[in-house]
Amino acid sequence: MAEHLSGVESDQPLLVAEGLGKNYGRLTACRDVSFALYPGEVLAIVGESGSGKTTLVKLLLGLERPDTGRVIYTGQSLRREVQVVFQDPASALDPRMRVDDTILEPLRVLRIEGDHPARLRELLDAVGLPRASAKRYPHEFSGGQRQRIAIARALAPRPRVLIGDEPVSALDVSVQAQVLNLLADLQKKRSLTYLFIAHDLAVVRHIADQVAVMYLGRIVERAPAAAIYAAPRHPYTRALLSAVPEPNPRAARARIVLTGDIPSPAHPPAGCPFHPRCPHPKKNDRCRTEAPALRVTGEGSAHVAACHFAEEPM
Repeated sequence: MAEHLSGVESDQPLLVAEGLGKNYGRLTACRDVSFALYPGEVLAIVGESGSGKTTLVKLLLGLERPDTGRVIYTGQSLRREVQVVFQDPASALDPRMRVDDTILEPLRVLRIEGDHPARLRELLDAVGLPRASAKRYPHEFSGGQRQRIAIARALAPRPRVLIGDEPVSALDVSVQAQVLNLLADLQKKRSLTYLFIAHDLAVVRHIADQVAVMYLGRIVERAPAAAIYAAPRHPYTRALLSAVPEPNPRAARARIVLTGDIPSPAHPPAGCPFHPRCPHPKKNDRCRTEAPALRVTGEGSAHVAACHFAEEPM
C-alpha cells in the first residue's frame, strides 16, 4: 500500500517508489524498481511488452500490494490526486454512460461538491470537445475523441499527478500527435505532474523531462531525457533508440536489430537479464553470470545504467 506524507514542498518528490518488487508465483513482474517523481515533472517509463510497466502502474495506484518495497505519496490523497488514463479508451469508457455522466463520475464517487455543470463545460473545453458532446455516448466518437473524454474524466477531480498507461498506443498515428500535444498543453497550463508509460521512445521524445527504461521487470537505465537521446548507456536503450524514425535523412543511424524475444519473467536468465539478446561486442562470461547493478555512468549522478560496459561505445 502507498504511504501518505502531507505538507510536500516543491523541491521534494510527490511520488516515490522504493525498491518495488512484485511476484506472481514464480513470475517476477517487477524487481527493485526505484524512482522519484517531482512536482511539474514528466517522467516516461519505456520498455517492450512484458517489461513490467503495467504491473508498476498497478503498484503505484495501490491496485496491487508490492511484495517488497513501498510507494510514498506526499500529497493529501492518493485516490483523489493521482488519476490514470488507460491505453484503450473503448474499453475504459462505459458504453452505457453518456459523456456527461462519465466525466463527472469521479466527482460523485469522491464526493466532491461544487458546480458540476460548470466543471463539465470547463473540462470539455479543455480537451477540445464541443459542449454538445455531453449528451452523447462513447460509440458515437472516434478513438481520439474517446481518449479526450477519458482525459477529461481523469482531470475532473483536479489531480496533481496524471499517469498515462500507453495513452496513445491504441490510436492511429495521425491522431497520436494530437493527443500528445493536448497532454503537453494541459501539463503546462495546469502544472500537472506526469508519469507516462510507453513502449516507444519516439512517443515520449517531446514530452518527457526524465526517462527510465525497463527490461524484464527492472529499470536498466534512467537519465534526463536529453541525455538518454544524445548518449544512451545501455545496449537495450540504444536498440530502442535505433528504431526511432530520424526526421533528418542526413542524420540517419544504423538500426540495431535485437534477436529473439524478451525472456519469460518466470524463467529469467542468469547474470544480466539482457545478455541473451545483447549485441555488445564485449559481452562475455561476466554478463552471463553477474547481474550488473544500476550505477552512475559518466559525469554527475543523474545518469544511471545497469550494464558492465556502460561507459564503452558499441
